Amino acid sequence: MTWEYFVAPLLEHNPGEILNSFGEDGWELVTILQQQTPAGGVSMVAYLKRQVA
Repeated sequence: MTWEYFVAPLLEHNPGEILNSFGEDGWELVTILQQQTPAGGVSMVAYLKRQVA
């Protein structure tokens, strides 16, 4: 089995809608991490995978 991976930023006001959209395209959520931004803030990043046909 071969996988492809995708890393996507998540907007704070609608992460569920964003993740549902990826799920409809066959992506499976692996994890979400918070990362520091260069400006000193924090952003959420989703790591997703799906099987390569």
